Amino acid sequence: MLTTAFWIGMFDRAVKSFCQALLLLWGGDQLLNMLEINVGAAFGYAAMAAVLSILTSFVSAPVGESGTTSFLPGGH
Repeated sequence: MLTTAFWIGMFDRAVKSFCQALLLLWGGDQLLNMLEINVGAAFGYAAMAAVLSILTSFVSAPVGESGTTSFLPGGH
């Protein structure tokens, strides 16, 4: 957890999780109908997805390859 690669990987995964959750909420149910989307709630859910991604990275640090955010060996 004390390497730059770990923190970059964690940030990268958190941003991806945030964007994926936002796209799911905006595009999955409303078909991008911007007039009916609760933007505040969507950003809240996306932020929670990012937090869960960060927590997953911390939990996987002692399990996977040293210095990475992956559970699996050889993952980055």
